[in-house]
Amino acid sequence: MNQFWKYHLDHILFWLATVGFHMFTKAPLIQRAGPEYFIQETIVRNALLAAIIYFNLLYLVPRFAHKGRIVLYTILLAATLAAYVLLKNAHDVYLYGYVLADPFQQAFFSNTYYNFSIAFFYLAFSVALHLSKEWYFQRELIRQMEIEKLNAELDYLKAQINPHFVFNSINTIYFQIDRQNEDARTSLSNFSEMLRYQLYECNGSEIPIEKELAYIKSYVALQQARKDGNYKITFTEGEDLKGFSISPLLLIPFIENSFKHVSHFSSVNEIKISLTRDQNNFQLTVHNTRDHRRMNGEHKGIGLANVRRRLELLYPHRHELTIGESPNAFDIQLTLRINDPSVIITRS
Repeated sequence: MNQFWKYHLDHILFWLATVGFHMFTKAPLIQRAGPEYFIQETIVRNALLAAIIYFNLLYLVPRFAHKGRIVLYTILLAATLAAYVLLKNAHDVYLYGYVLADPFQQAFFSNTYYNFSIAFFYLAFSVALHLSKEWYFQRELIRQMEIEKLNAELDYLKAQINPHFVFNSINTIYFQIDRQNEDARTSLSNFSEMLRYQLYECNGSEIPIEKELAYIKSYVALQQARKDGNYKITFTEGEDLKGFSISPLLLIPFIENSFKHVSHFSSVNEIKISLTRDQNNFQLTVHNTRDHRRMNGEHKGIGLANVRRRLELLYPHRHELTIGESPNAFDIQLTLRINDPSVIITRS
């Protein structure tokens, strides 16, 4: 079935059926007006249909319908239908009214109802096919995510040790560290909080942003402790990052990648992490310098591929992910449309 969608066989079959049926119904034109007008009618009618169908599927649906701007979508769709009817009416007047000398067909609006019903039917049918295709891909995505989740759970069970033993051991090590070694104590405490978050608080579908933010801060603090003076690490957060929830551990792969693939120049190597909120839009921006001599697609590993799939599943039509690459830098910008009852969500 994937090959069927991959090679657009659905489009090919659709247009073969559409054009074939139209040619069959208009075959008498060959005798009445000649083959050239029969071909003209076939081309004009189906070209106009293709124009409104693909304008709807490729522009109106993703830009307006998917983003919830239904009123504007309806208005633009009605305008698209009207454009088809007017253009086809004009062609009908020329072909049937003057070429075939039919006085009734010389009236501009004589075929309006017929042309409108044809356009409406094919638009509705194409949208139904499009929705069926999206449903199929969504089902396959969910199935793939379920398989990956089961595999991850199996791997986790294989590697799992008693969490109480882990935390008791961490506490023992913490108190064995000399009190004057505050950096070591802080790093161990951060690691303990990160582990606790992963084991006990990430079981739900969403987590308060405050807890996710605390986890990210602990991770950044641990990484800062590992880096020397050649690394400039900047972490900024907006003041209004509170009162909403996101999927747990969704942001950390982007931040991990920045530390994993940051450059190692003798001069300053830079990592910038920013988390902000603008009403119902939450944004993560990550920037890191990198060595162009080591550019081998390192940022495009399985981690980013998995988080892309999670975004498609958890935030369909509610996220924007932009990845920018240059020889000396790598940038990621992720925007999520958050569901916050205290915020009036504006459609854009």
